[in-house]
Amino acid sequence: MKKNWFNHFFQLEQNQTTVKREILAGLIGFFTIVYIIAVNSLILSEAGIPLEAAIFATIITSVVGCFLMGFWANVPILLVPGMGINALFSYTIVQSMGMSWQEALAVVFVSGLIFTFIAFSKFSKTLSDSIPQSLKEAITVGLGLFLMLIGLEKGGIVVKGTNSIIALGSLGEPQVLATVLTFLLAIVLFMRNIPGNFLITVIAGTLIAWLFGLIDFHSTEEKAFSLSEYMDVFGAMSFSSIFSITFWIAVFSLTMVLVFENIGLVHGHVSFINRSDKFSRAFQANSISAMLSGVFGTSPTVSTVESTAGMAAGGRTGLTTIITGLLFLLSAFFIPVIKLIPNSAIAPILMIIGGLMLQNIRNLDMNDLSESFPAIFIIALIPFTYSIADGIAVGFILYPILKIATGRAKEVSLTLYIIAGLFLFNFIFHVIG
Repeated sequence: MKKNWFNHFFQLEQNQTTVKREILAGLIGFFTIVYIIAVNSLILSEAGIPLEAAIFATIITSVVGCFLMGFWANVPILLVPGMGINALFSYTIVQSMGMSWQEALAVVFVSGLIFTFIAFSKFSKTLSDSIPQSLKEAITVGLGLFLMLIGLEKGGIVVKGTNSIIALGSLGEPQVLATVLTFLLAIVLFMRNIPGNFLITVIAGTLIAWLFGLIDFHSTEEKAFSLSEYMDVFGAMSFSSIFSITFWIAVFSLTMVLVFENIGLVHGHVSFINRSDKFSRAFQANSISAMLSGVFGTSPTVSTVESTAGMAAGGRTGLTTIITGLLFLLSAFFIPVIKLIPNSAIAPILMIIGGLMLQNIRNLDMNDLSESFPAIFIIALIPFTYSIADGIAVGFILYPILKIATGRAKEVSLTLYIIAGLFLFNFIFHVIG
C-alpha cells in the first residue's frame, strides 16, 4: 500500500525509478551536501549570528527547502543555503554595507518576496531569455573565484597584508599545514569520485586539525543540545532601516543574484534528468524557500550544484529530496560535534567547489569581445572587490555599452537595458552615499 502511494505521488514508474533507488540517491545527496551545515554556519557567524543558532538555522532551512522541492516540484534538486550568496550576506551586506545581521535577514525576506513574485509570474521566463549566456556563465565563474579566495583565506594560505594586499601566509603555521594536508586528501578523494568525499574530508580534516593542536574535543562537554540560542534568531528580522537607500540597494543586489543564479541552476538540473517541464515548479519552490530563509535566520537557499550527485546515483523524483531533508533533520542531534569543525577542514571544500565553478569559463566566446569583455569583468571584479553584486553590476552595465559601440544594439533586449539602467542607478547612489 505504502509502495503504491509512493509510486503514485512521486510518479516513480513514469520516471523509471524505484523507492530503493530514490532512497539511495537521497543518502548520497545528503553525504555530498551535509558539509553546508558547518560551512554556512561559520560564514553566518562572521555576520554576528551566534554559531549554534546559525547551525540550527542552516539545518531547519535545509529541511524545509528540501521538503518544498520534493512535495511541490517532485524533482531531486536540493535546496540549502547557497555558497556565494552566504558570502554576499556576511561580507557585503553586513560587513561592507554596515547593516546588522537582523537587518540583513529582513533584506533576505524582502528579496525572497520579490523572487516569489517573479517565480509565480511569466516574468521569470522573460528574465531568463533576456540575459545573455555569457553573463550567466560569468556569474558562476566569478562566484567560483570568490569561493576559492575565501577558502584560501580561511585556511591561512593567503592573508591580507599591508593596504589589504593579498599575501602568502606562513607555510610553517599549524593552520596552514592542516589546511594543505586536508586539501591534498580532499582533492584525491574528489578526483577518485569517492561517495561522500566532502563529508570524509570534513571528518579527516577535523582530526588533522586536532593533531596539530587546533581544536579540543573536550569542548563538546561544555554546552548541551539546546534550542534557546536559536530562538533569539528565529524571526529576528529588523525592518528598522526599510526606508533607507542602503536597505533597498541590498535588496536589489541580493534579488539580482538570487534570480539569475537560480535561473541557471534550475535549468541545468531539470535538463540533466530530462524533466524540463518541471522548471516552473522547481523555480517556485526555490523562491518560497529563499523567502522563508529570512524568517529561519539564514542567507537564502539555492538549487545546489551538489544536487547532481543524487541525480547521478539514479534520483529522478522528489522522494530523493525528501530523504535528504529527513537526514538533515536527524543531523540536528549532532550539533555539538559539528561545532568542533575548524576552518582548516572547511577551506579545502570551498577551494574545490570554486574550482569546479571555474570550469564554466570554457563556455565563453573569447573571439567576440563584446561578449567576453563584460564576462571577464564580472569574473575579475567579484573576487577583487569582495562584492558579488558589484561584479555582476559592472558586467551588466558594460554589455549593452559594448553592443551599442559595435553597432549591435539590437542584440540587447529591452529587459537587459532596463536591468543595466537599474544597476547604473544603484552605482550612482553608492557614489552619492
